[in-house]
Amino acid sequence: MSEVLARTPLYEEHVALGGRMVPFAGYEMPVQYEGIKAEHEAVRSSAGIFDVCHMSEFRVFGFGAFDYLQGLFTNDLSRIAEVGSAQYTLMCDEDGGIIDDLIVYHTGDLEYLIIANAANRDTDLEWMRAHCPEDVTLTGQTEPEHRQGCGIVELVDESDRTGLIAVQGPRALGVIAELAGPGFEPPPRFHIAEARLDGTPVLLARTGYTGEDGVEILCHESHAAGIWRALLSFAEVTPCGLGARDTLRLEMGYHLYGSDMDRGVDPVSAGLGWVVPQKGAPFIGSEAIAKIRSEGPAVRLCGIIVEDGIPRAGFPVLHDAEEVGKVASGTFSPTLGIGIATAYLPISLAEPGTELEVVIRRKTARARVERPPFVKNTSLS
Repeated sequence: MSEVLARTPLYEEHVALGGRMVPFAGYEMPVQYEGIKAEHEAVRSSAGIFDVCHMSEFRVFGFGAFDYLQGLFTNDLSRIAEVGSAQYTLMCDEDGGIIDDLIVYHTGDLEYLIIANAANRDTDLEWMRAHCPEDVTLTGQTEPEHRQGCGIVELVDESDRTGLIAVQGPRALGVIAELAGPGFEPPPRFHIAEARLDGTPVLLARTGYTGEDGVEILCHESHAAGIWRALLSFAEVTPCGLGARDTLRLEMGYHLYGSDMDRGVDPVSAGLGWVVPQKGAPFIGSEAIAKIRSEGPAVRLCGIIVEDGIPRAGFPVLHDAEEVGKVASGTFSPTLGIGIATAYLPISLAEPGTELEVVIRRKTARARVERPPFVKNTSLS
């Protein structure tokens, strides 16, 4: 039986633009319009927009919100004590396995907004609900569940009513400023603020997944199409699909859940130890991760340059003719004109410059370990 795919509020816009639609995380999403290379280059040189309405949005608020999230996520929530600030973090299980990677925004007194991966929506909610304190109100796709003493923490799934559009590239903020009108000031990097775009109330998050400057626009789902059209009224703005989103993020070495990490991988091995403060507050999985950090991981996710071939996920990685790993993420870099990839390698081979080979169909291609980002100069550099 074929899977019934959901559609974002921008589905009709993609079809009208000739977007090539593919299944992704349970949704019909555009993989490309004009072409991956052209869309990629538009983001690096001007501005591109992406439909990311499929992402999950959860809101947590109440007197117990800080303590609840501090015990759930790996990063130290006290680092974003200022309202409007944000941080990248992970949610792990008791063994240190990564359940998901997230961005948490401090959106108000006693209130946090969490953006999570679309494919992990149900898993994340189940885990967060299972580890809520006893005094809690849970609101989601079903009727609210009230427990005794509710009000200390409220967890709300806002995914279905939220639209999310990413505007990325060196000219992105100029476009946003024109839509916002006189007196507009963008929020600082990794901050979120209220704004009005073409008269529509939105939240602007100064975050992204491309390595370029820009914002992610949160709005009510009913306003998403209007904002999308307003953005496309600018000649410097190009609609971009999943293909360009993947090449852009991999050039920066940004992780993709399900490819570069999953529940079978810990943050230290995944190269994400920087979001797990060594002296931070305890959280679910903190003891297991501390042990891995103390003993040292057996493998680490590494960046790989492939000189004469295009690596793809699952391709074997060799050292001295022996397989030492498999490609986790791989693609052709439009900016560099060469293959780039990530792979989990033994610690002894994880140093930059280590010579490797990648099996690409019936041949082997020369490769070497390279510390990401692969592309060093962007509008965020």
